Amino acid sequence: MTQVSETLDRESGALCKNSLAHQQAVERVIRIMRDHVNEPLTLQDMADIAYLSPNHFHRIFHRIIGIAPGEFLTALRLNAAKRLLLTTSMRVTDICFEVGYSSLGSFTTRFTELVGLAPRRLRQQVERFVMPSPDAIRPQNFVLCHFPLSGCFYGRVNCSETFAGVIYVGLFPRPIPQGRPARWMCLKKPGPYMFTYVPDGSYYVLAVAFPLADDPQAYLLPDQRVLIGMGQDKVRGQQDIILRFPRLTDPPIVSMLPFL
Repeated sequence: MTQVSETLDRESGALCKNSLAHQQAVERVIRIMRDHVNEPLTLQDMADIAYLSPNHFHRIFHRIIGIAPGEFLTALRLNAAKRLLLTTSMRVTDICFEVGYSSLGSFTTRFTELVGLAPRRLRQQVERFVMPSPDAIRPQNFVLCHFPLSGCFYGRVNCSETFAGVIYVGLFPRPIPQGRPARWMCLKKPGPYMFTYVPDGSYYVLAVAFPLADDPQAYLLPDQRVLIGMGQDKVRGQQDIILRFPRLTDPPIVSMLPFL
């Protein structure tokens, strides 16, 4: 019996060691992605950085992050493009090449799909941007049920009760805040949320909390001060969310939530 216990302990230790090594390898690749967002970076390149085979690296990255490495890199590039659009006067064509795209058409299509607005449209909208105010958000009046309802998603958003700002909650088809959610709502404080009449399917519930700020860029280009939270997996029905500060391994917030 002692021999079996020792074997299990060794196997458990080896698994923990491998999990830590895999986490560190993925983080190493993400740092390179962030620092070289405008450079070509193939799956083979990423696997070499991680000291893993391409197929093994792809599986591990997807298991840890929830999306494929190429999808993560695309989100980083579009987020960089969004920042250049909002903070510089660079032409859209120049921004396209600056963030690693070789085709303006492909860049515009992907940007529009995942950000929610075309690049030029985004610049126009920013000129009319109005800072969100929690006081303008109407309180949600509903009673949470504890049994499945068709087309209904509900739960609670949890964080410090002292939080002051605006919380966006949305249903996304992928575990990344990009594109337009199937349903969304705003909360003025942590608490219950409910979506009804949701199209058939399973969704990821994602929440982003923007603390009150005087600078519009805090809402348009969220940084480490926002709080984020997401469900563990695709769900139908109930899903509670715990908000936390962003981590290195979190995909950037590509969707322009304040314009929803």
